[in-house]
Amino acid sequence: MDTQVGVEVGGEIRSPAPSPGRKRRAFAWLLAGVSVVWAVFRLTGIELTGFGTLLSTGTPYAVLGAVVAVLVAVLSRARWAATLALASVVALSFVVLPRALPSAQPSADGPSLRLLSVNMRFGRADVGSLMALVRSARPDVISVQELSPRAVEGLAAAGLGDLMPYTHLEPHWSAAGSGIYSRFPLTPLAPFAPGEGHRMPYAKIEVPGGPPVELVDVHTVAPLGRDIGLWRDGLRSLPRPEAGTIRILAGDYNATFDHAEFRAVLGHGWVDAADATGKGLITTWPAGRRLPPLITIDHVLVDPRVAVGHASVHDVAGTDHRAVFTVLRLPSSAAG
Repeated sequence: MDTQVGVEVGGEIRSPAPSPGRKRRAFAWLLAGVSVVWAVFRLTGIELTGFGTLLSTGTPYAVLGAVVAVLVAVLSRARWAATLALASVVALSFVVLPRALPSAQPSADGPSLRLLSVNMRFGRADVGSLMALVRSARPDVISVQELSPRAVEGLAAAGLGDLMPYTHLEPHWSAAGSGIYSRFPLTPLAPFAPGEGHRMPYAKIEVPGGPPVELVDVHTVAPLGRDIGLWRDGLRSLPRPEAGTIRILAGDYNATFDHAEFRAVLGHGWVDAADATGKGLITTWPAGRRLPPLITIDHVLVDPRVAVGHASVHDVAGTDHRAVFTVLRLPSSAAG
């Protein structure tokens, strides 16, 4: 009789490990997907509230991220991922790179106006540092945000009143205080900003040899938590360009070009001074740290009839904002 001897078969069945190339392609698709989603949100103007509003400020850096996505996809031989990432580079560059290109200026033939805007960070900015900038830049008008009563006293003691004898000041101990200093006579105008937000002084300045200029000292609240609605209300309350009136809006908007709400303000006809001179990518906040500022939230917006001859940013000790200085050429009259 034949007998069968059983043979025990042992061992463990294992799935083959993913190849390094497969992991790289998956990573390439992840980067490409993030770039595409970012580009779609930016181009369509869709803006998520809360964290999404803050995240949108990183769009200039998203261009660099999309370039990295292209390189990773090419090295991983993920052809379609590379194609999508490249499309994102083109789309994001279309909205970001124009800020580094100067635009045509109107032929304004009136007097010049030198304007300085600075956020004093709860009034704690170093008065000596600020006064040194004032004496070197020689502004005709200064728009100050986060102006405290103590800062008003410090600036007066440092001699700002001798240089800028006309004022419209609304100081406050919190971040809400603001003020306008001027070499030329000014007249306060009726307030317009939401009562719950920061103070935004509004004044008419008599510029010698030119039309009167209405200046708004802009300071909207930061779009954080419950304040995001108040931030929108502040931006939407800003006066618009108007025939027969020359207006300038200067200050801390807590907004960048990549916020739909700020682009809506520009859509009324305002011209960003830094953008007009090809300096729209120069960052202004947070300053005073080891790393350079990350985003641009301080702006000077001018009437489209005003020519921007110069725009620059300057460090001031003791504040987390860079000061913005512009030299503007006004039209000879406000007609038109």
